[in-house]
Amino acid sequence: PLQFISRPTRTLGNRMREVRERLGEDFTAKLDALHRNSLRTGLVSKQELEEAFRKTRDVDHNPNRLNLLWLVGIIFFILVATPVFYETISFLLGVRCFLPNNYLVWEATRPISDCEFCKGVRAPLILTNLTREDFTPHAYSSLPIIVKKAVAHWPAQKYLNYAYIRDLYERVPGAMETDCQFLHFNSDLKSLRDVFALSPERSNLSQGAPWFVGWSVCQPAVLAELRKLYPRPHFLPVDAEMPHTDFILMGYEQGAVMHLDYIPRLMWQAQLKGNKSWFLAPAPECDHQCQPFSFYVEPGDAVLVDTRLWYHANTIPKGQFSLTVQSEYG
Repeated sequence: PLQFISRPTRTLGNRMREVRERLGEDFTAKLDALHRNSLRTGLVSKQELEEAFRKTRDVDHNPNRLNLLWLVGIIFFILVATPVFYETISFLLGVRCFLPNNYLVWEATRPISDCEFCKGVRAPLILTNLTREDFTPHAYSSLPIIVKKAVAHWPAQKYLNYAYIRDLYERVPGAMETDCQFLHFNSDLKSLRDVFALSPERSNLSQGAPWFVGWSVCQPAVLAELRKLYPRPHFLPVDAEMPHTDFILMGYEQGAVMHLDYIPRLMWQAQLKGNKSWFLAPAPECDHQCQPFSFYVEPGDAVLVDTRLWYHANTIPKGQFSLTVQSEYG
């Protein structure tokens, strides 16, 4: 059977008694005296007092009062809560490890450029037969530089390839289980295991879709073996600090999409196999002062670009396999 639950009701007299009890005898006595004295003056009638009481009672249900409370709450949030929220978010965004590889967040929080790095730059500086002394004036410049045939003598240009790197990682225990940074760009390969599990036909692109990946070599045993095939670039300053990791980029056609690098130092990259076209663009706020441009590099060339300032992308000619080693100095 249906059950109806009614809400208990109270008479006006009961509610008035409860209010008087909460206010206390002394306070209600003073209110009664004030009420009687007001009536004696003749300036106010009993009906006017009752109307005033009714209006004060109904104010709790007045929508204008509710709107006022909402307004007060919003102002409180803006003045008090918003600064606290802003400081909290700023702290979390400042901790890059808290939001790993979140390029959208990094882009939103990057400093605005003053555009001095790109004014008047229309092409990279091309240097040949470079010595350390020749490179010194440009060592810490933001000007893009190509050093022709700078790494052509490295053993890496002869021996380093997909099969060598795959065998090295398979030989070193746990090398593919580390948390080294991995970038799959637009490819369907999501990890080093995927890269080194490719069939021979897919790895040489005789079958399947093009692929391009990059990763940080942060496993010490792997890095030590790789560095036997490529020394420190001979033209870098003697006092330049080098990181404990390098980066490998390899694959076909796609290359890297337009982006900035969030790294602490300047970048150098050795083109070991294949040709690569580079596309550089200034920060959006510099479009009215600077211009984008492109260039290409060949096997044996070294490229130096301040990728913290220059937006950059690259592509590889159709059918060519590109292999580069990248690191930092500062």
